Amino acid sequence: MTNPQAPAGSTEWPPAATKMIGAWMSRQRWYANRGAVPLLEEIGSWSLAADQEADRTSVDIVTHLYLDHSPGKPALYQVPITRRSLPLPGGAGALIGELDGLYCYDGPHDPAYTAALLALVTRQREVTGNNMWVLGSRAATVTVPPNTEPPALVPQTTYASRVLTGEQSNTSIIYEPSDSAPAPAPAPAILKLFRAIHDGDNPDVELQSALAAAGSTAVPHPVGSVLAEWDDRGLASGRARGHLAFAQDFLAGAEDGWRVAIAAAELGVDFSAQARALGVATAGAHATLAATLPTRPAAPGDIEAGVRGMLGRLAAAIAEVPLLTGHAAAIEAKIAAAASATWPEQQRIHGDLHLGQALAVPQRGWMLVDFEGEPLRPMRERSRLDSPLRDLAGMLRSFDYVAGSITIAGHDPAAARQWAARARAAFERGYSDASGRDLRQSRALVDAFEIDKALYETVYEARNRPSWLRIPVEAIERLAARDPVA
Repeated sequence: MTNPQAPAGSTEWPPAATKMIGAWMSRQRWYANRGAVPLLEEIGSWSLAADQEADRTSVDIVTHLYLDHSPGKPALYQVPITRRSLPLPGGAGALIGELDGLYCYDGPHDPAYTAALLALVTRQREVTGNNMWVLGSRAATVTVPPNTEPPALVPQTTYASRVLTGEQSNTSIIYEPSDSAPAPAPAPAILKLFRAIHDGDNPDVELQSALAAAGSTAVPHPVGSVLAEWDDRGLASGRARGHLAFAQDFLAGAEDGWRVAIAAAELGVDFSAQARALGVATAGAHATLAATLPTRPAAPGDIEAGVRGMLGRLAAAIAEVPLLTGHAAAIEAKIAAAASATWPEQQRIHGDLHLGQALAVPQRGWMLVDFEGEPLRPMRERSRLDSPLRDLAGMLRSFDYVAGSITIAGHDPAAARQWAARARAAFERGYSDASGRDLRQSRALVDAFEIDKALYETVYEARNRPSWLRIPVEAIERLAARDPVA
């Protein structure tokens, strides 16, 4: 039987391709099972039609969904591949391998794929593939005046694309006006291709779309998304449904908060004004999410589950980093104090908030991005209602990490600690003023959430960056010893 995804006149996509793709996947930053040899099962695939006017070379575009059965972290991965009869100019770094006379490339690095994918979204196209169904959808916030088209809907050949470097879990494609684009130039966009795929709405799409639809200025405007269905033996229905990609405005000139904060800390420049503004932006995003999506009071079961999780992470951290043993009693007391505190309402939150998830945008201030949460956690867990204080703890830890990282680089430790203390206090003031919730009245609870985050960090650093271990350990020592009313 011929493969329905194979180009006309070609042979079936052979089993050797899976081995070639597995070897390539094992070297990618988004592959979670580092050091393992992927054991791949193809769950489904679907094709995109290349614009042959824009690309004169014969090119076949197929996206594969592979379930990795290797020991460790099972995951379903999205792998778009272009197959070309001739080499892609400048594409050597994206070459997966050669097979049956065809050059196989990682799709996001191939302009034929990026143009076809953006067209799928903005033209709202539907594709039926091999055990899959795919739909591109334009965001409701993208308006189309009579007889006109918004910038993201102009002919795809007016865009040049490039892959954003440095990402760990996904692949983001930036679309910018090409040199041949007619005036006025189309607006740039960025499309995040989710590499690990899950059943359920992706929070990055769901939350940012909800915020934008409510008029929030804390997130970029969405352009659209790609939704899919595929076979899933683990579900009673036999079918899973989730997002493959999400496109939004690309904010030219934006800098991520980590780089902005590091630059300020290295120069000893006070960051209080920026930190306070970030606290205001965070409070605004929380308020909008609470107003537009479900909330509920924190029930005894929520508090019990939260405390149980904190104690479990404490035990795991002590097993991995025994030097924490001497602080165990003080940490347990902090967690006990949190258990008897008044918890805020449970709501949808960012889930992984830190300085790297905040963008400083010229003339627009702080904007928050990447609401996806932990990509390898099941979607049902990432979509649960949670405490907004978890987001605050993440950002407070981020300020500490700025200070710790520049100290490791040789800067004065006392000055770095003072910088972080001022930034942390300003962030809390901004959040308190904007939310109407005085965080000083929730000191024990905020401290417990921050210790919980730092415990996770100790395990990570012990396994991956032992020279950074002192950053979370020193924070745990400080927080465990702090007066709960300070």
